[in-house]
Amino acid sequence: MYKIMFAISGKVLPKNQKLIIFESFLGKQFSDNPRAIYEYIQENLPEYKMYWSVERKSIHHFNDLDVQYVRRFSLKWIYLMNRAKYWITNSRLPLWIPKPTKTIYVQTWHGTPLKKLGVDIEEILMPGTNTEQYKRNFVTEAKKWNYLISPNSYSTAIFRRAFQFDKQIIQSGYPRNDLLVNQNNPVTIERIKKAANLPDNKRIILYAPTWRDNAYYGIGRYKFDIKMDLKLMQEQLGKQYIVLLRLHYLIAENIDLSPYKGFIYDFSNYEDIRDLYLISDILVTDYSSVFFDYAILERPIIFYVYDIEEYRNEIRGFYFDFENQAPGPLVKTTEELVKEVKKIAKGNVNSNLLSEFRKKYCQTEDGMASKKVVEEIFCN
Repeated sequence: MYKIMFAISGKVLPKNQKLIIFESFLGKQFSDNPRAIYEYIQENLPEYKMYWSVERKSIHHFNDLDVQYVRRFSLKWIYLMNRAKYWITNSRLPLWIPKPTKTIYVQTWHGTPLKKLGVDIEEILMPGTNTEQYKRNFVTEAKKWNYLISPNSYSTAIFRRAFQFDKQIIQSGYPRNDLLVNQNNPVTIERIKKAANLPDNKRIILYAPTWRDNAYYGIGRYKFDIKMDLKLMQEQLGKQYIVLLRLHYLIAENIDLSPYKGFIYDFSNYEDIRDLYLISDILVTDYSSVFFDYAILERPIIFYVYDIEEYRNEIRGFYFDFENQAPGPLVKTTEELVKEVKKIAKGNVNSNLLSEFRKKYCQTEDGMASKKVVEEIFCN
């Protein structure tokens, strides 16, 4: 029914040439590349009318924001989606949505790939699909895109193949990273910390792991178990550090952190991880693409990869030799993680490794990505 309504609306409703619909992470957040593009347009092209597509459970996050939004899949949403000249999102839309011929669909994507994507994945372990169907659906969706944003030449080559995308790729750097280039200063960092009610006498570890394709409750809802000895971490690091936990948007867990109050803070629902990058002194992650963005800051990164053999060989696979090319140490136990944090506290950081990694993967990140994207799409 929705597909029919959407298709009919797309044929009969006239396009508003100045109307844009934004969506981030399936309508869950006001964040990422769509947010950066939105903010640039808001400041520089005020004649455009802009709405955010928001899923029902996330509306409360938008009520305190000074943005116009529409509930995803509502009748008004169908109307606005079909009247809008532009769609801008960072993840795939549902396959049933037909793109009107005159709509320009901008896919910003949401990360530089370490783990394999699209048709490059050898075996799909996600619920509700199989390998052949997943790849077919991915390619079908990618054919709807008019533009695809890429952070670097490495990603451009992978996107072309993995998404089988043959239209225009804008290799601009990621708009979301403009903030990391332009606002990496004590004033901004202090403002974010104060707004987040974080102590100003502790250093900050950001823990941002990704999801596992084979650990799930259902379609789009993934399990995650923090395989760390949090008590040991608190005992060993609590005097100097606090930990900000940032779970992936697909992870459905509500983890009880009450025993670690004052040491671990759950920032999984914080609107935009870019702020957390800026205020963190160390990033701890696994196979998430967050480390490519964080490398812009040239701050220490530790990889907590307790299941690396399974992830590399069975779950997803990597595009390069991660063990030998990662811009930081790989550890498998809490004891090893604590040891590496203490090394960093003593100034033992491989700055050359971080610098070389930044040069290779962050070469286009000059703080002008939003401008480049907007000028290419809206000003040509």
